[in-house]
Amino acid sequence: MHQLRLPRVYALTDVELSGFSHAEQVELLSLGGATFIQLREKPMPALEFYEQAKAAVAVAERNGVQLIINDRVDVAIAVGADGVHLGQDDLPPEAARKLLGPNAILGYSTHNIDQALEAVKLPIDYLAIGPVFPTKTKSDTAPVLGLEGLRAVRRAIGDFPLVAIGGITHLNARDAIEAGADSVAVISALLSEPNRIPQLTRSLRESLSNVCQT
Repeated sequence: MHQLRLPRVYALTDVELSGFSHAEQVELLSLGGATFIQLREKPMPALEFYEQAKAAVAVAERNGVQLIINDRVDVAIAVGADGVHLGQDDLPPEAARKLLGPNAILGYSTHNIDQALEAVKLPIDYLAIGPVFPTKTKSDTAPVLGLEGLRAVRRAIGDFPLVAIGGITHLNARDAIEAGADSVAVISALLSEPNRIPQLTRSLRESLSNVCQT
């Protein structure tokens, strides 16, 4: 598989938090320079999510954005998304890869160093580790890793593409990159002020543009 180059900012959508449809959020995030966006949707009925994802893919293609669907391999295939992000309780990555083919982007969530070490053996393109910091976006989170935990995961997995997730803000994103993450997955820091999504996205990207991993 090709080595995926992750952008510093990995934006996630949230309809409830932003008040915008997934397509509208992709448009606003891409205006701020986001190039890699995950549609994150839990409660929406499948048909409605399919329609929203289809509209979001059209926006992403027009703006040169890679679009990842959270959890739903079937929806990703149906709408022609670039890939899928899977959690520990979703379809196994091996099964998802068979359905998606060799060229789709496949990400996988991990919550500790043991899961991360298992993940790098799987047919995935990147792994996410978290929560790095306390988060309000998810209620059923695993124990917080902290920056030391993030550093330990980076040492354990070598140069495998790594996304830090959980409680990432404009104030701590730089710390996560310096601790070894290639990219930070961000929800609230970009969406909590819906009328400023492009500006918040741009300012976070600019603040991370010259950060080096240690």
